[in-house]
Amino acid sequence: MMSEVTLSSAVRQNLLSMQSTASMMALTQNRLATGKRVNSALDNPTNFFTASSLNSRGSDLSRLQDSVGNSIQTIEAADNGIKAITKLVESAQGTARQALQSEKGEIITAKVEGSKVKVKDVNTDVMGISKSDHLSFNIDGTIKTVGLDGTESLNEIATKISEIEGLTATVQDDGKGGFSINIDTEDDVETFEALGAGATILGITGENTASLSEKSATRKSLESEFNDLLTQIDQLTNDASFNGNNFLDGDNLKVIFNETGLSSLTIKGVDTTSAGLGLTAAASDSFQFNNQIDATLKTLDAATITLRSNASTFGSNLSIVQTRKDFTDDMINTLETGAGNLTLADTNEEGANLLALQTRQSLSTTALSMASQADRAVLSLFS
Repeated sequence: MMSEVTLSSAVRQNLLSMQSTASMMALTQNRLATGKRVNSALDNPTNFFTASSLNSRGSDLSRLQDSVGNSIQTIEAADNGIKAITKLVESAQGTARQALQSEKGEIITAKVEGSKVKVKDVNTDVMGISKSDHLSFNIDGTIKTVGLDGTESLNEIATKISEIEGLTATVQDDGKGGFSINIDTEDDVETFEALGAGATILGITGENTASLSEKSATRKSLESEFNDLLTQIDQLTNDASFNGNNFLDGDNLKVIFNETGLSSLTIKGVDTTSAGLGLTAAASDSFQFNNQIDATLKTLDAATITLRSNASTFGSNLSIVQTRKDFTDDMINTLETGAGNLTLADTNEEGANLLALQTRQSLSTTALSMASQADRAVLSLFS
């Protein structure tokens, strides 16, 4: 068994100093290699677990950012779709206005020839009509009423009927003591019907419809173009999806902003198909009549207002989601910075420490050598 080596006090002190320096150099080199001054709970439990919590929350928020980013793209897809659909609606408006301004075909107006009414002359009160006998007209779905007091003559009744827009009434004398009221319509009136007891007495009941003797080829072509545009609106709506979500086809999407799920925004979809916008395909030959085109233009105006409202809503949602995304990015950066402040090493400081320790180690080595020489000098006295 080897005996222990006896060291002088000076040599032992220098040796311990060198061991301490070597240990500190190893710690400093590890910090420089990892970039952290706290690598485990053994280094600093409080800082280590606090930094781990901050980094975990930052990671959770980072994973949510992918979903938020997809939500932004979905909203942008919807916004792009609305812009395109708005252009199609504007094109449909232009088509309808062009049809309205183009030459009409030959229209045989709706009219009715009343039954004979026995009166002495056209200025004599009509027998059998009282104040309670109503006389009204359904003109292309709109009801117009003629007020009767029971003392009117045929001429006076005809005048009151003619005051209704789109109708012209005249009194016809058959030359045999019989008189009747004939009613004709303007070109824009497609159908009309006389209603009420007054209509029965005057013999003008029944539905009457205008007909076309010659169609306008231009209007027929524009009618077809209009229907094609509505088809494109439906197809574009179906194509405005992103990652399986289509806000323009009624899909809803809940966007979650924080790791607990308590902070969120539900974006509600809309229906921008032609039916959803209140648009219907033009019926065959409907563009031959101005009143039908006018009705179509009104629905297009309403659709434009709806699209603008939808665009405003999605724009607001996009602003909210983008703001929350930017905020979360900043929060993630704050969390990572806070965790880094607790665990990261200052490489400049650690580099200076390593240089100082290397210098100390060199000096310790020199001091140890000098201590050993002193011991040898003492030993030479006994030689």
